[in-house]
Amino acid sequence: MTSIKDVARAAGVHHSTVSRALHGLPLVNKKTAARIRKIAAEAGFRTSAVARSLATQKTQMIGVVVSNLIDPFHHEIFAGLDELAEKSGYSVILADSQSDPERELRIVKSFHERRVDAVVVMSSRVGARYMSLLAEREIPIVLVNNQQRDSFVHSVTIDNVDAAFKAVQHLIELGHRRISYIGNKLGVYSDPERFSGYRLALAEANIPFQPELVVHSDYSPQAAGNAVRQLFLLSERPTALFCYNDMLALGALHALRKLVRVPQDVSIIGFDDLFFAQFLDPPLTTILQPKREMGRLAMELVLNLLAGQGVEKTIHVEGRLIVRESTAPPAP
Repeated sequence: MTSIKDVARAAGVHHSTVSRALHGLPLVNKKTAARIRKIAAEAGFRTSAVARSLATQKTQMIGVVVSNLIDPFHHEIFAGLDELAEKSGYSVILADSQSDPERELRIVKSFHERRVDAVVVMSSRVGARYMSLLAEREIPIVLVNNQQRDSFVHSVTIDNVDAAFKAVQHLIELGHRRISYIGNKLGVYSDPERFSGYRLALAEANIPFQPELVVHSDYSPQAAGNAVRQLFLLSERPTALFCYNDMLALGALHALRKLVRVPQDVSIIGFDDLFFAQFLDPPLTTILQPKREMGRLAMELVLNLLAGQGVEKTIHVEGRLIVRESTAPPAP
């Protein structure tokens, strides 16, 4: 195998000059560096990742933590992040926190011990507890869809209030007045904001808030089904359901098949526009959360932070209403 000393002999320079040139470090003339890289490429020389990290104090590795590895929401964010990471010469290590705050914190600390260049956490349950870790280790941490109210240094998130407002406003414009909200009790940060958007839309339309129309479940479609059955025990049923996300809307649709017709008797709207939303029966009206864009923006934040550039503290993205066949005017 060609060694760095072989390249140095062919180029007529010291091996330390070859190392600097191949790692893009300063103090090497541009023409000399280009000639060294050409000689190395022709000789089939490949730099070692370990050697490169020792020389540059960078591993070209990004640690990514998700709260649920099989969640399609996280999958799409990761796809956007990973695509830009690869184009930028970075590799990604992925870990699942299983929605456990202490496990999440242990994983991030483990990433730091492995000397990753930065960490991205999706749907963090820890949030501001990273502040001391960031100050201690001086490695960028970016949160996507943070689930804590505490302020954090760098994050990417959707404008939940505005997006939820658009969803409920759509139902109101169709003529609905008894609109239920099926929330997610695990959405520590996002659920109150989406609930706030729900109430804001009702208030703007002069529709009184009715607490009995609000039910919170956990993240599973099965729990959403139980919530729907609870709502349909009311003497006056809702004519429309706004669900915290598409997974809950999926559970609601399944439960309603035995009770009513969608959308003839009740309309349903979700949130996220996951890949399966358009394939449901009926296809689901929902709020598109730009997941791939959020992943790309998170990676852009990381790259800018690593380059020492100034960045925004929080990047908000806008949700977009996607109207399909699960919403319609209420039955006369």
